[in-house]
Amino acid sequence: MAKLVFMPSGRRGEFPVGTTVLSAARSLGVDIDSVCGGRAVCGRCQVVLSTGEFPKLKISSSTAHLTPFGETERKYQRLKGLDAERRLSCQACVLGDVVIDVPADSQIHRQMVRKAADTIRNLHIDPVVRLYYLDLPKPSMSDQTSDLRRVEAALETEWGLRGLEVDISFVRTLSAAVRAGEAYGGDWKITVAVRAGARLVAVWPGFKEHVLGLAVDVGTTTIAGHLCNLTTGEVLASGGMMNPQIRFGEDLMSRISYLQQNEGQAPVLTASVREALRALVDQVVREAAVPAADILEMTLVGNPTMHHLVLGVDPTQLGMEPFPLVLDRGITLLARDLELVLNPGAHIYLLPCIAGHVGGDAAGVILSQGPHDSNDMTLVIDVGTNAELVLGCKNRLIACSSPTGPAFEGAQISSGQRAAPGAIERVRIDRATLAPRIKVIGCDLWSDDPGFAEGVAAVGVTGICGSGIIEVVAELFMAGVIDQTGRMVAKGKDIGNNPHLIPRGRNVEYILHRGADRVVKVIPSDIRAIQLAKAACYSGAKLLMDEMGVDHVDQVLLAGAFGSYIDVKYAMILGMIPDCELDKVRSVGNAAGTGARIALLSAAARREIETVVRRVEKVETAIAPKFQEYFIAAMNLPNAVDPFPNLVRAVQLPGGDTS
Repeated sequence: MAKLVFMPSGRRGEFPVGTTVLSAARSLGVDIDSVCGGRAVCGRCQVVLSTGEFPKLKISSSTAHLTPFGETERKYQRLKGLDAERRLSCQACVLGDVVIDVPADSQIHRQMVRKAADTIRNLHIDPVVRLYYLDLPKPSMSDQTSDLRRVEAALETEWGLRGLEVDISFVRTLSAAVRAGEAYGGDWKITVAVRAGARLVAVWPGFKEHVLGLAVDVGTTTIAGHLCNLTTGEVLASGGMMNPQIRFGEDLMSRISYLQQNEGQAPVLTASVREALRALVDQVVREAAVPAADILEMTLVGNPTMHHLVLGVDPTQLGMEPFPLVLDRGITLLARDLELVLNPGAHIYLLPCIAGHVGGDAAGVILSQGPHDSNDMTLVIDVGTNAELVLGCKNRLIACSSPTGPAFEGAQISSGQRAAPGAIERVRIDRATLAPRIKVIGCDLWSDDPGFAEGVAAVGVTGICGSGIIEVVAELFMAGVIDQTGRMVAKGKDIGNNPHLIPRGRNVEYILHRGADRVVKVIPSDIRAIQLAKAACYSGAKLLMDEMGVDHVDQVLLAGAFGSYIDVKYAMILGMIPDCELDKVRSVGNAAGTGARIALLSAAARREIETVVRRVEKVETAIAPKFQEYFIAAMNLPNAVDPFPNLVRAVQLPGGDTS
């Protein structure tokens, strides 16, 4: 008998001489990947022999204690490459005591590390779909076992899988696949996909090394997706587009109002978003140059309205108190049920909603940022047409939604537009002359840099997007052009002689850019729209802080496509977020989409988020007694009542100290 110890798990056992390392690992439950069942085809079961004396383990491990490289390993090394210090565990047999190291890339539940600013969240890839390579005996007159029973018998014998459900699409393609598998030599050689260890979903002739998954964030304004390798977690392609439902209303309540006023139109909105999902699939598979049939798994996050419409559920009741959801738990269904053309056996998992207007996108944010694992009191704001806010730490989580409207995305702004080439995204205003400096999407130069005119010529200056409008309003406040109430006063400025300030009746307009065919400007109603949006966001945060019983937060995370581009200093100058140390405020990108990707790659993550959302407490802003009080105070810049001591230490605000 020989002693084997597997690292880093530390699992150990004694086995007869001649046992393969892979067989020993399986019997001990060691996490080693293998698709081909020990045939030296997939190469995923690579291990490293650790040599030397291991007193704590009471083992002397040497190269002589494993069988030497054989012809099978040499062939694999020639064809696909194999590092000199590595062995295929399906071919290496034990001759004596050994310590075996299992590298991270040979583990089924391999770790993928994502880094965002100074926060690191670790993800152990835990595939929902696994591939199995099978070598099946062909039928004969003396053995007329059905094709399906041959597959089931091989899976039970080689992998211990039994009692599997069978998708009808698997049965429909099985006969052709196994007979095409004969072309790979000898018997029928095929690869089958098993979902969640319980269901046969797909089959291919020969050896299939990888299958793919698609993680999608269905937002009110945009739809974005990432095509991933389900084994490695690698993102192969990303895509995005406008949500075509915009023609029915720019925000959620507009779309719900449309449905209330146009009975029976919910299927039209459902068809619209499903068509967009099909277009997204086409986009990413073209970019990655892969067939859509390779996509076997999909995850989706979205706010409750989008969630319901994708499923074909009428969300009209979400527009009426008490805003009940039809469905809140995580749900799995077939992709073909949503009319998506992926692999016929592909499944879709929708992350659970929380309550009211706090949906699966908020669940995705929680999963990606992990406030439930932190000691810090963390405020996460997913900024969009409807802001979703989560506050808490490992002890407690509470959440709410707040109707910020579309102003942060450039809508309802006189010169506003979506974030696209030609949109002003950054603004600085000279305090003395009020001259603006701008930066435009599609050009790396500021407007006072040499070559700006030439650099911007291809895209032009077409308007101002959300991050730009945030900055220009804050800069106008800092320059004294508007006061704390948001009124244009231009104190100490000669309006009549300043080319950037143009009187319009009783109002004043600020000229941000003059082009040959377009003037980009800021008018009082633009400032008002931003005040309304930021006041709604702040008031939601304030209500959560009251409910939590805290007067400050340790960190603020801004999520969402728009949140990725906000300069946190300007967000705080406006009073969009509570006062916090500026270096503890950061953007975390499309955190909801990242959560969808985590759920795509990890069955354990799905179980985690379904447990976590059940303990998230919902605060309903629509009926909160203090919401209106907080909203009115938050209309001021940064706030009429609440102090901002951290901001004051970092920035000299006009009009006195607000500490």
